[in-house]
Amino acid sequence: MQTLEKRLAENDDLLELALVEAEDEMVEEIAQGVQKLATEVDHLELRTLLKGEFDQSNAYLTIHSGAGGTESQDWASMLLRMYTRWAERQDLKVDLIDLLPGDEAGIKSATLFVQGENVYGNLRGEKGVHRLVRISPFDASGRRHTSFSSVDVMPEFNDEYAIEIRPEELKVDTYRSGGAGGQHVNKTDSAVRITHLPTGIVVACQNERSQFQNKDTAMRLLKAKLAERYRQEQQAKLDQLKGEQMEIAWGSQIRSYVFCPYTMVKDHRTEAETGNLQAVMDGELDPFIEAFLRSPYNQV
Repeated sequence: MQTLEKRLAENDDLLELALVEAEDEMVEEIAQGVQKLATEVDHLELRTLLKGEFDQSNAYLTIHSGAGGTESQDWASMLLRMYTRWAERQDLKVDLIDLLPGDEAGIKSATLFVQGENVYGNLRGEKGVHRLVRISPFDASGRRHTSFSSVDVMPEFNDEYAIEIRPEELKVDTYRSGGAGGQHVNKTDSAVRITHLPTGIVVACQNERSQFQNKDTAMRLLKAKLAERYRQEQQAKLDQLKGEQMEIAWGSQIRSYVFCPYTMVKDHRTEAETGNLQAVMDGELDPFIEAFLRSPYNQV
């Protein structure tokens, strides 16, 4: 912070000198330097807003299709691409650890594991129902459809948050990994699905090469889900005040993506919006993430 203040003072001195000497080129150079400083201060401010206990953690992001059948399953796949692109733009490591294909198109559900600095802090505001409005490519009459998918975000919990899981509480199933096929398709039953019997929580992993690796990843996801469940139980009253998402349908969306009759993405909590729909679908989510972090909804 002291370095930024020093640089700002130096720019003030240079600007005063440039104005006296009528050096237009120097004034332009100083203006660029001040703009760069403003950007750095902005980033520093955002870092101070990442104050949650787990904001610095990696995160699991899960997408579920909702009301709308094939249309919503296609929408879920579009969200999967959007978040993958966002992670890539941030130079974060992103792994698709589970995917359940849709009946005709898209996906029913998918889980990403995103690793890097402040991942959970940046993504936790994405939790909720996302609404799509567009001319459906699956409707021969070309009618406009509304579809919904939900996004859930959980932090990766370190070993210090020990979650006791007894072997007799688990039901472990193995199956052949799904996917589009091709020369790299898995020919063995290496995919793993684990059901935690006391809670009914189900996790799965199919992206690793061996059954052991898939089970290890699935167990880490299960621990994260159980830890998050415990944390929510301890803060049940606070969760009610925050208005946890309910049905993946009308009236519960946090953000709308409108493809027709105009293009717009609008967050209904922060009022942040943009007409550059394609940029958002290509992973340009920072304006919405920053708006959430600066809003009263950023409560931990």
